[in-house]
Amino acid sequence: MTQLLPAFDPRLVPIQADAPDEILHPAQAQRLTPAGLRDLFTHPPVWTPELHRERKFGNRAPTQAAVLLPLVMRDELTLILTQRTTRMSTHAGQIALPGGKLDPEDADAIAAALREAHEEIGLQPDHVEVLGTMPEYVTGTAFIITPVVALVQPGFELVPNPHEVDDVFEVPLAYLMNPLHHRRHAHDFEGVVREWYSMPYQDGDTERFIWGATAGMLRNFYRLLTA
Repeated sequence: MTQLLPAFDPRLVPIQADAPDEILHPAQAQRLTPAGLRDLFTHPPVWTPELHRERKFGNRAPTQAAVLLPLVMRDELTLILTQRTTRMSTHAGQIALPGGKLDPEDADAIAAALREAHEEIGLQPDHVEVLGTMPEYVTGTAFIITPVVALVQPGFELVPNPHEVDDVFEVPLAYLMNPLHHRRHAHDFEGVVREWYSMPYQDGDTERFIWGATAGMLRNFYRLLTA
């Protein structure tokens, strides 16, 4: 899930310069492995999320939600992302992590993330090894999202829900965890300066424009992996 599309094209918003006093490096290769991630969540480092709460817009009531960061154990780890259908009333056309709001029958955020991934893209829970959760991320539309990090055993067959998902694709985790591919944007929207990250990825002939809440949670994941 991602936040609502605002009344501007985020691709056209200028890129902001990085802070001059901080030099960022890609996540170390050993942490971009199943063993490295298992160890990371078993013995978590001291770290602070870079992003926690977006500037609020609208008067929507807060809603608890969860998303899955499904990392496929291929020769190199890849992250499963979705392209939301343009027919959706919210989050239309955006790139998202599988997920959604917590239902009353969900035991916790992990259960919600697994259920939503199954409902959205047909990812069977028996292919998923949950590693742990990350701190909540609050979107401008008042979704209070718990990211759930998991490893996915290859051999699964995805069946996207045509009412919610137009496409499913994978991006190498090493690409997403390299700050050279992180772009920071700022835009004055309705009198309020809003900032976000984007991580455009060229997938063959298609540009996958990852931005907003999805990019924000991935930026926090980068901060965890480099702590």
